[in-house]
Amino acid sequence: MDLRPRLTEQDLDFVLETAAPDFSDRAKLRRLIVEDEDFRRGLVADEKVFERLMAEEDIFLRISPGLYFEVLLRRAIRELERATHTVERFRTQAIPVFDTKVVLDLLAEQRVLDYLADMLSSFTRIETFVVPVRITKGIWRKIRYNDMDIDSLSRMCETVGEESRLAFYKRIADVCLFVLGIFPEYAYFDYRYPFSGEVRPRIAGKARRGMEEYEEEGRKFYRLAAEHQSAKELEMSEIFWMLYENFNAARKPMNFISEHYLYYKKQDLFGAETGSRKPG
Repeated sequence: MDLRPRLTEQDLDFVLETAAPDFSDRAKLRRLIVEDEDFRRGLVADEKVFERLMAEEDIFLRISPGLYFEVLLRRAIRELERATHTVERFRTQAIPVFDTKVVLDLLAEQRVLDYLADMLSSFTRIETFVVPVRITKGIWRKIRYNDMDIDSLSRMCETVGEESRLAFYKRIADVCLFVLGIFPEYAYFDYRYPFSGEVRPRIAGKARRGMEEYEEEGRKFYRLAAEHQSAKELEMSEIFWMLYENFNAARKPMNFISEHYLYYKKQDLFGAETGSRKPG
């Protein structure tokens, strides 16, 4: 299964007119981008592409979310290559963690970077579904679920057959990774009061999850996804195992993106609704 973000015609125009404005043979460049992965990677990671992407308003009118997040991830790699450590935040503390090599080794796996770009793109639109589910013979009940809500996704998992569960396993794990990567403050402050650090009381019908619970559930559902027969048939098991084994490392480039590039934008970028609230 090819997860590499597909460049639209608009994406190609944006990259070429930004990174190679003086090159006259555009047809040749387009062909090289499609056929030569190293050439494509070099253009997408070009400094001018990143600067223009960050400067333009309403960027999704110019390029696809897939290209947007691929550019940011490649930029994060470049910055992490210069860093001695990553940072984990706990309340008001910034804690250095010397794990940049682990993070960079994970991102050196091209399919991981592609997966993360595709995953981030999926959270720019949040879907809500109402599905009829048979309770007993002649009795059906409508179940509403939101593809950003772990609890409703888990309920749906219980109602469908094993052959249909891979998409739900993947989405639950992705939500956990996304929240810890892009909205880690939500994972902390939705679970604990900001000043005392005490755990907030549970809301009826909704579980409260701290950072540890998000990581635990994310790893659990990536493992379930990796073991699923459909994942093996789609040749996705390997990447799910990598995310299961390196869950904490996988969120670090997203933490970097969230803090350095999206801090004032992420509430607008993510969760445009065809459905319900954000995040998980």
